[in-house]
Amino acid sequence: MSIRRRQEADSRFGRAQVTFRQGMAAWRDGASTARERMGPAAQQSREIAAERMLAFRAWSAPRLRVAAKYVESDLGPKVSTALTETAHRIEPRRPARRARSVMVALLAGVMAACVAGVLLTRRNAAQNAHMMTDESASEPADSRPVDQVPSHTK
Repeated sequence: MSIRRRQEADSRFGRAQVTFRQGMAAWRDGASTARERMGPAAQQSREIAAERMLAFRAWSAPRLRVAAKYVESDLGPKVSTALTETAHRIEPRRPARRARSVMVALLAGVMAACVAGVLLTRRNAAQNAHMMTDESASEPADSRPVDQVPSHTK
């Protein structure tokens, strides 16, 4: 870049800086003027808004209490009942455990009867065998079973 052009560029940059500084000074002056004008109006607006908020709170508090009493006494139980009914409709049915336990008890009873039957049958068989041995001792030799008779063929 030539010296001449460089001087022009520097002078353009310098002019831009000067213009920027002047603009900032004007902006500051305008902002402080606006603050001076708007300050009292903003303060007054704050005070009015605070008064109206207090008035609104005083107006709304009794209405909120009435609404709360209505929800507690009338609406709450209705909603609770509706939710409970819906839960009962949605909930799947429980499996029939009573039928299963009755079936298990019946099966256990049948098993006990079978075991008792087997024991009685064995006892009767043992008694019959005992009676047979007593009778065989008193009977003659001809009445013995074939496998107990001595063999004549030798």
